Amino acid sequence: MNQQQIKQLETELWASADNLRANSKLTAAEYKDPVLGLILLRYAQNRYEQAKVAIEAAMPETPRGKLKPTKEHYLAAGAMLVPEQSQYDYLANLPESIGICEALNNAMRLIEEEYTDLAGILPKNYQEMDEGLLRELVRVFNKDTVKNLTGDVFGRIYEYFLMKFSMSGAGAQEGGEFFTPPSLVQLIVNLIQPDHGIIHDPACGSGGMFVQTGHFIEEHGGKNVNETIKCYGTELKSNNAKLAKMNLAIHGIEGKVIESNSFYTDPHDLVGKCDFVMANPPFNVNKVDKDKDYVKTDPRLFKDIGIPKADNGNYLWIQYFYHYLNATGRAGFVMASSATDAGNTEKAIRQKLIATGAVDCIVSVGNNFFYTRSLPCHVWFLDRGKRAENRDKILMIDARNTFRKVNTTINDYSPGQLLTFAAIMNAYRGDSQAINTAAKQLQAQAIEQAANLAEAVNALRQQCADSIANIAALDFSAAQTELAQRLNIDKPSPKGEGWVKGNKEQSQFKSPHPNLLPEGEGTDPLDYATCHDLLKTLENPVATLVGLLESYKTRLDAAKKALDKKDSAGKKQLDEQGKLLREIYGAINMYQNLYTKSQVGEPLQDYKQALKDWHHLLENFPAGQYNDVEGLCKIVALAEVEKNDYSLTPGRYVGYSVQVDEDFDYQGRIAEIHQQLAELNIEANGLMQHIQNVGL
Repeated sequence: MNQQQIKQLETELWASADNLRANSKLTAAEYKDPVLGLILLRYAQNRYEQAKVAIEAAMPETPRGKLKPTKEHYLAAGAMLVPEQSQYDYLANLPESIGICEALNNAMRLIEEEYTDLAGILPKNYQEMDEGLLRELVRVFNKDTVKNLTGDVFGRIYEYFLMKFSMSGAGAQEGGEFFTPPSLVQLIVNLIQPDHGIIHDPACGSGGMFVQTGHFIEEHGGKNVNETIKCYGTELKSNNAKLAKMNLAIHGIEGKVIESNSFYTDPHDLVGKCDFVMANPPFNVNKVDKDKDYVKTDPRLFKDIGIPKADNGNYLWIQYFYHYLNATGRAGFVMASSATDAGNTEKAIRQKLIATGAVDCIVSVGNNFFYTRSLPCHVWFLDRGKRAENRDKILMIDARNTFRKVNTTINDYSPGQLLTFAAIMNAYRGDSQAINTAAKQLQAQAIEQAANLAEAVNALRQQCADSIANIAALDFSAAQTELAQRLNIDKPSPKGEGWVKGNKEQSQFKSPHPNLLPEGEGTDPLDYATCHDLLKTLENPVATLVGLLESYKTRLDAAKKALDKKDSAGKKQLDEQGKLLREIYGAINMYQNLYTKSQVGEPLQDYKQALKDWHHLLENFPAGQYNDVEGLCKIVALAEVEKNDYSLTPGRYVGYSVQVDEDFDYQGRIAEIHQQLAELNIEANGLMQHIQNVGL
């Protein structure tokens, strides 16, 4: 299953599950844990079935027959020996006479009894859900496409559902703290490159940092994750700790997550022992009890000035992250924007931290990256093992103008943007080929997206060809003359060809595009200019298609109005034609939706984004080597930081350049704003008139 298919499956599963919730009385928060529990059950069944074949084949023969595999055999294969009444097939085929709610609670209990690491973390509150809803939900995850999934696809689905629940407000009572947006996690992991040793997250939420570290290791050498790293997490909220343990289990990552308060404890005893620290701690936490004995003597704080006077926990967290690191350790963490310029004792702590030489990089992140709040933030990077050339330098990256719009309220980073940030960091660390390597990777991404788009365009063209053939086959008989007059069709014919805009346009959809991408060994990869021209080749037939469909919709709209106005004597005959017209209208509307949404719209936008990211890298680093870029990045000497009152705000150093989004309709948006303003003024005037009339 390729990435596009996985994305489509994630979307379909979420749409089905969310539609069930929307028709129930459950909130997203009430729905979250039971649904994630079902994903884990489905995953456990799949892993069990995949391992079962190989394990049973490898079992030795005895005089009494083959030995039966044990739990240990399955554990060695990265699977669980799922008890019969916990198997998803058993639950999916449960007779209506047996209560599904208690059956699921029992399934979870049986797994916890067999696997003590999961004890107490699986949901066992299915009795709170409607039985009919629950049976439908079980069926959602029992489709053949889901039953046949292999590898880490379930981990992807689990993470996707976590993200969607966070976006829908589940866990909002916890400040949305259970989930860090994937692009920020990827930014942290890509820049600190956690490829060995002890990994720690003292505010681990649902464990996303550990999961992304696992992906990073697999993508950079394919090593065994559990032989490469040891994961330790601390989490204050009980439900979040359970989510993290489930997340690790479903990804096959071994780790120890402890429910505890990091302000007052260090439950893993990791001061000075961590190779990598990653975290998205809660911002601006006030009312930390700084008079507690542990806080006063905390080894994770600078001894002379470790306790900040400000009533928030930001500079407690920052010191924790530094002191957890060993002599060569790296840290990456999200922090409130106010921390880079905070004054008083916080400034003194920051000055002391800068003096250690461990502050490696600061990245400014713009608004709308978090799902439950829109505030900007900074991502800090520490490196206690900096190379000598960088000990008195800090890399500043202002990424506030670098983002991809997901929707009107959410932004993220595209794969190409994340590659660019990593290339800048690697070049700063001394890799002279980092920029050139990134350019080749962006080139490969663009060519892959072009292939995806060509495939999607061809598929949609074929679907539309079928619909166009149906339109041409309609027989309007006696009603055609009047309809033709109303629709300004000059020469109607008995079979309705006048409804089709022309054979030339139809012919575009009768055969697929020829292969647009070079194949075979020794073929030179496409350069940027060729890829940019290719966009037009792929986009033009789509634009023609949309125009053609729009013309059909306009005519069908007019036909429907004509039917509504027809006298009763001829209405029956026209109603029969109207039914066919409405069916075709619905089909065309469906194809337009496929264009604007996943089938073609998404690959088209992905290709445009890949081209944009590639272009920006070539434009900013034309020589293929790192250079300071106004408005984006600058390597700053500590002497300059001192002159700027120890500010760590990148915008102070990199300058400012205006970024214009070529794809944004500025004029259209201004017109919308003016229209909204006019409507608000009318509403305000009406309200004022009402107040005057009632004498308030």
